[in-house]
Amino acid sequence: MRDDLPGRPCSVAAALNLVGEKWALLAVREISFGNKRFDVIARNTGAPRDRLAARLRALESAGVVARRQYSDHPPRYEYELTQAGDELRAVLLALRTWGDKWAVDTPPSVFGHSCGHDLDTAVICRHCGEEVRSDELKVRVLTPGWTRRGPA
Repeated sequence: MRDDLPGRPCSVAAALNLVGEKWALLAVREISFGNKRFDVIARNTGAPRDRLAARLRALESAGVVARRQYSDHPPRYEYELTQAGDELRAVLLALRTWGDKWAVDTPPSVFGHSCGHDLDTAVICRHCGEEVRSDELKVRVLTPGWTRRGPA
């Protein structure tokens, strides 16, 4: 975890520090859709090219994407998700589910699952197999000097 982040030590804060800017997550979305070249990512995200280039460099530095040269003359690169980037897909699915319910009138796309149905995401506990409800969760703070309410 990054010690240089202000406030409560938190994995959410550390993750947002790496991927919390919208162009970063939208670039990951495009790469996960199979759109790996800069021009296509720029077009499909609407990101300013200089900002997108900076976000892709930061994602590469953080180990979320890997850059691979596909042309020598002129030198051109495409981007692939690393394991860390691939695991961000679950975050994007959760964000899409929330956005479909709270941010748009009509979902702009759906994901079909291999079972033949449209994907209906849920958080499932791997130990008991039950769907997780927020009212069933209790936080246990592991960072010394901190409680749920803040610094001890």
